[in-house]
Amino acid sequence: MFGKVKKVFFTGVFGILYVGFLAQLVYILGWSASVQEIMFGLAGLSLEWLILIAARYLSKRSSGAAQYNNNGGFRRR
Repeated sequence: MFGKVKKVFFTGVFGILYVGFLAQLVYILGWSASVQEIMFGLAGLSLEWLILIAARYLSKRSSGAAQYNNNGGFRRR
């Protein structure tokens, strides 16, 4: 039961983060006055994107590790 709640929660959180990322991208490209502002904005977004990918990877990895955390890390058949 907890696994389903966790899956829905993390899917929702990452969905909100993706929508926020797209909104920031539109804002940077649409309302920045100079090329320098656009470059700084895109640099910040790329750093945020890397952090988001790392969080998603670690979330999936920890979920998979917890699933097989019995019998010395081996799956039961």
